[in-house]
Formats: sequence, C-alpha cells, structure tokens
Amino acid sequence: MARNSRTSTKLNARRLKSLFAIGSIAAILLAGCDSLSGRPTQADLPLRPTDITDFTTLYGENCAGCHGAGGKFGAAITMNNPIYLAIVDDASIHRVVAGGVPGTAMPPFAQSAGGSLTDRQIDILIAGIRKNWAGAPGAAEGAPSYSSSKPGDSNRGAMVYASNCQSCHGPDGKGGPAGSVVDPSYLSLVSDQYLRSIVIAGRPDLGHPNWKNAPARQPLTSQQVSDVVAWLASKRPASPLVQSN
Repeated sequence: MARNSRTSTKLNARRLKSLFAIGSIAAILLAGCDSLSGRPTQADLPLRPTDITDFTTLYGENCAGCHGAGGKFGAAITMNNPIYLAIVDDASIHRVVAGGVPGTAMPPFAQSAGGSLTDRQIDILIAGIRKNWAGAPGAAEGAPSYSSSKPGDSNRGAMVYASNCQSCHGPDGKGGPAGSVVDPSYLSLVSDQYLRSIVIAGRPDLGHPNWKNAPARQPLTSQQVSDVVAWLASKRPASPLVQSN
C-alpha cells in the first residue's frame, strides 16, 4: 500500500509538471501571436458608430445623400449656401437634425428620437458645415428673418408670386423654364419653413435667386416671403403630418 501511494504521488507530480509546461508553452505562443506581422492593433480596429468624430465621415454617411456630397446639388436644401447659414442659428439646425420634420422627407437623426447620432456628433456636423460653407460675414445683410411669427396672406402671396416667381415657374406654378412648385408630391415632402428658407436663401447651385435678386428687382420683405409661402402652402394637399419647422 505504501509503495502504491508513493507511485501515485510521483505520477501526480509528473502530471502537474506536464500541465505546467503545456500552460507555459501556450502562454508563450499566445504572446507571440500578439506580435505577429499583420495582426491589427487597437488603432486598426473600426470605430463604433457613436465614436466617429470626423466631420467628413459623419456628413458623408448621414447628410450627403439628400444635401449633396459637397453640400449642394442634392434633392434637399443646400447646406453650402452662405445666405442660408447666415439666417439659421445652431439651435434651429440642431432641432431639425435631431428630431427631423414630421410629415416631410427629413427623418430624425438623434438617438433619443430613434436615430443613430449622439448630441455631440450633431454638434460636430453643425460646426463642420459652418466651417466649410459659411462664407464671409455679412452674406445675408438685410435678409428677412429665418422664421416669422406673423402669418402670411395667400392672396397677397399670389401677387408676390406673379411678380417674382412666375417667370421661371409659370403663371400657375406648374412649371416654366424651371420646375413646378405646386406639384402635390413636392409640397407634401417639404415644410413651410423649408419653403421660406428657399425663398430667402435661394438655391445658388441650381440658379434659384435669393430674396435680394428677385426678378421684380426689389428685395423681398419678410412679410412678402411669408405671403408667398402662404400661397404655396395653400396648394399643398391636406395632411395632418406636415409641420412648420
């Protein structure tokens, strides 16, 4: 019995030594794998979406599809427009980017509203847009305000339209040299604020004049802008979803 016990002890000791040796070899091999040529470092690993802070990447992945790769020539309002950026403040841009505009083609991008961007990423987008495309100070001197609490009058707006818009968009708004501005599908996709912004800031990338260069050769007043927007809005199909943002 004593001899069997000593033999068992020796066998257990050998097993422990073998296991230790195997463990040591495995640790060495694993350490060697970390230093193998071509193994990605922590810096090589892709960033989580919420960790992206590069403006070009954020704009390209979230905005360029509608607003254009260079901030222009997109289906939506031009970001690369000094007049637009002069009349709109950061809080207004942040509100629209974060929450979207219900009833229009502008979706919410903030995580709190079901989107993918953090508040910090939205602020990076706004700062980058201004840094790249704001233009010289005074670009919109004398321009009507971005928004107005005074309602427009569609009857007066019809006269403003006739004097300043119909030469391009036709006497009924259904299209002349430029496209229709009363197409139900178009008006169903844009808000009154969008229309106001376009009337004031224009679309320089598409040849659309701003408030100062209206065809009537007289800069539009804030009330005239409100009136023509009211006329356009009167052509919109009834929808409970479209907001005034």
